[in-house]
Amino acid sequence: MARVTKAQEIEQVNEEAALVFFRRVLSSLPDPRRAQGIRYPLVSVVVTALMAMVCGADNAEEMEDWGAANSQWLNGILALPHGTPTQDVFLSVFGALDPTAFHGVFVSWVDLLRMGLHMTGKHIAVDGKTSRRSFDTGRVLSPIHTVSAWLSDEGLVLGQVKTADKSNEITAIPELLRTIDLRGATVTIDAMGCQTEIAKRIVEAEGSYLLAVKENQPALHKDVVETFAEAADGRKRSVDEHPRPAVEVFQETDKGHGRIETRSTKLCRDLGWMMTADRWPGLACVLQVTRERTVLATGNTSTETAYYVGSDVNLDAADAAHRIRRHWSVENELHWVLDMAFREDEARHRARNLAENLTTMRHLALNLLKRDPDRRLGVAASRKRAGWDHQYLLHVLTLEAA
Repeated sequence: MARVTKAQEIEQVNEEAALVFFRRVLSSLPDPRRAQGIRYPLVSVVVTALMAMVCGADNAEEMEDWGAANSQWLNGILALPHGTPTQDVFLSVFGALDPTAFHGVFVSWVDLLRMGLHMTGKHIAVDGKTSRRSFDTGRVLSPIHTVSAWLSDEGLVLGQVKTADKSNEITAIPELLRTIDLRGATVTIDAMGCQTEIAKRIVEAEGSYLLAVKENQPALHKDVVETFAEAADGRKRSVDEHPRPAVEVFQETDKGHGRIETRSTKLCRDLGWMMTADRWPGLACVLQVTRERTVLATGNTSTETAYYVGSDVNLDAADAAHRIRRHWSVENELHWVLDMAFREDEARHRARNLAENLTTMRHLALNLLKRDPDRRLGVAASRKRAGWDHQYLLHVLTLEAA
């Protein structure tokens, strides 16, 4: 009998830990298949797909190839009486899975990750992304649009909801926020999400909002602009007139990428000049952010001004500036990574529930890789390493199993 080495014992422990963990988080997932004729347990299909995706497989065909290349190892840790799943099995299972139930499993798993985190003061960025290649010209279907919630401090996707198109973000955002624990966190959303119902949802969930304001809310936008115009009016006023609104200012300058950028963030808690303040639940302050950029090569300077409304009574100008800048991490650290490392923009799957469920799978794989405290490589390179090294793959999968 071959002697089991210490390394093999460690690998076996890690394998068992990973399976126990994923059996636990997948136990509540309903199997959509008919009982007769099932050849692959649901857990085996989902875990194989997840492992394959962590290792660089971006579609069902690549998942089949990865499974076949690792069939001997997978047969030792998963119930695969008929060999590793084919692409037809993956397409059938993920096409039939209820995306709401699968997303519920994902959210429950993320909640396990967050158990050790103090959410007070954390930042959640909510933003939408379009999968450009997911259109269907033959059936006149637009590309799929997904709204995601991104915990920027930890680099975690908290949840996502698919919409018919970008204009439906207004209805998708409240649906997404209902699935997430917002207590103590600040939620930032671009102007599409500047809606009273969304603000109400965040406040009722014991979170704070910081929403961009544009002309889609004309009365609010006019009020905020005029408040800062009054604050900037240096003309002397009579005793009987209202004093100018008090404004707190924070300014910072950065140099890089061939340009100098100066950002001035002004925060005003004096809402007496606003006619619309009562319409916004929990409104505590309004903000003006002015960005001045100078291109060093040409000396050309451009200026833009943006406005925001916030509900955090303890927010100061410096904190607001930081959270507004961090909002764009959802583009740089989530959407860009999904396109570059997971080729999401090239994904064509949209039949039945495939698009939604594979989006959830990509977010699950990304969260696993992002949570590795020892990771020294980018996400794309880390996926390759996981594909080459079973020990590293098990390390990634068991990070949350302890």
